[in-house]
Amino acid sequence: MAETNASPQSWTSTQSYTMAVLCLVVGCAVGYLLRGSTGGGSTPAHVAAVGAQQGTPPASMGGRGQQEHMPSPEQLKATAAKQAAPLLERLKSKPNDPALLAQVGNSYYDAQLFPVAIDYYQKSLAADPKNSAVRTDLATAMFYIGQTDQSLAQFDRMLKDDPKNGNALFNRGVVKQAKMDVKGAIADWEKLLKEQPNFPQADQVRMYIAQTQKHANVRPGQKTDRPAE
Repeated sequence: MAETNASPQSWTSTQSYTMAVLCLVVGCAVGYLLRGSTGGGSTPAHVAAVGAQQGTPPASMGGRGQQEHMPSPEQLKATAAKQAAPLLERLKSKPNDPALLAQVGNSYYDAQLFPVAIDYYQKSLAADPKNSAVRTDLATAMFYIGQTDQSLAQFDRMLKDDPKNGNALFNRGVVKQAKMDVKGAIADWEKLLKEQPNFPQADQVRMYIAQTQKHANVRPGQKTDRPAE
C-alpha cells in the first residue's frame, strides 16, 4: 500500500502521545468521521473511532456503554449478506445502477467490510461521479483501512466541486489530524464554521479546534520524554 503516513508501529513517542491526549481530552471525538448516506443501519452522523484508521474496526452508533452489546464480526457479515442479497439480485438486471451499487456498498460498510464497500462505491461513482454522499462514504471507508492519502484525494475532489461542503471539510480535517497535519485540520474546521455557522456539529467542531490548538506546535518526529500510550 503506497501510503505516506506512518503506521502505528513506526510512530514516534510524541505522535502516539499527542494522539492519545487528543482522544482523551475530547472523548475520542477527534478522529470521528461523518457518513454521507444513511446506509442500512446508520444515520448521516454515523461515527467511528480514530482507532479504525490504525486497523481497529470503528464503533457503531451509540456510546461506549453499548459497545459490550456490539454484534460479532461473523454476525455483521451475516447481516450484510442478508441485506445485500436482494440488492445483488436486482443488480443482475441493472448492473450499472448507481443507487443500487451504493446501497450494496452501504450494506458492507455497516458490516465493517470496507474493502468490499469501497469496490461498490467506486462502481457507483463511475456511473454518478457527482454524488457527494457516496464519495463521502468511499473516502471514510478508505480512511478506516488506512488509505489516508486516497481518502484525502476523495475529499479534495469533493471540495474542488463544492468548496463549502460541510461534511467534506469536517472529515478532511479529521484525516489531516490523523496524519499529524494539525494546522491543516484546524484550517478546514475554521473554514467550515465560517462557511456554515449553523452546521449541525458546529459546537463539536469548536471543541475540536480548541483542544487541537493546544497541540498545534507538536510536529512528527519531535523528541519527547513522555511515554507513548
